[in-house]
Amino acid sequence: MSRDENNLWNRWRRNFLAGLAIAMPGIISIALVVWLFQKISDFTDWLLFFLPSHMTHADGGAGEIFWYWRCFALLLAVFLIGLIGRIARDYLGRKAIQWIDQALMSIPLLNKIYGTVKQVNQSFTNNKSAFQHVVLVPFPHSGSRTIGFVTGEQNHLGPEKLVSVFVPTTPNPTSGFLLLFPEHTLVKLDMSVAEGIKFVISLGAIAPGQAANAIAALVPLDGEQSPEI
Repeated sequence: MSRDENNLWNRWRRNFLAGLAIAMPGIISIALVVWLFQKISDFTDWLLFFLPSHMTHADGGAGEIFWYWRCFALLLAVFLIGLIGRIARDYLGRKAIQWIDQALMSIPLLNKIYGTVKQVNQSFTNNKSAFQHVVLVPFPHSGSRTIGFVTGEQNHLGPEKLVSVFVPTTPNPTSGFLLLFPEHTLVKLDMSVAEGIKFVISLGAIAPGQAANAIAALVPLDGEQSPEI
């Protein structure tokens, strides 16, 4: 391969990597929105039970639901949730919700699931964020450190105060480990929760303040040569 062909290949590869870095966030965002819409629609489609299936589904009712009926079902779900919130503001509405809550809590097995989900929901809705701040913790052993998010303090689990820390997995921060550390073993970082999540998702490549420079580093200016990747 000649030197000119080699240079052409290197330039094309750099352009491709730069284009991929620019396009990937949009592609992932659109794919996530589409996936989320499909998952929510699978749950809200049953709200159209009062309509004949041959009207809402293709192939005379045997196929998939039409996309515009999916949108209608989603809007109907949003309306019903808002209606429940409006009813809950009245005295009779609050009493009805309390009665339903007590009825659900009296059903064996269901009460365990419902009670747990309700507590988790309250912990997230009563605060702006369930994560208080970002810390550095000794994990998975004392010789290493990783990023964690403080979720609360525990004063009733032993003689010393323990801090509950959520240590996320990477690059998927929705799963992880709930760990308890003595307060003196934590190092509080000058980093926002959003910056901490970006750090985890990027596999540690994007540190606080570097997000704006991440793409620029992959797009060389005219006359400059980007580093080999």
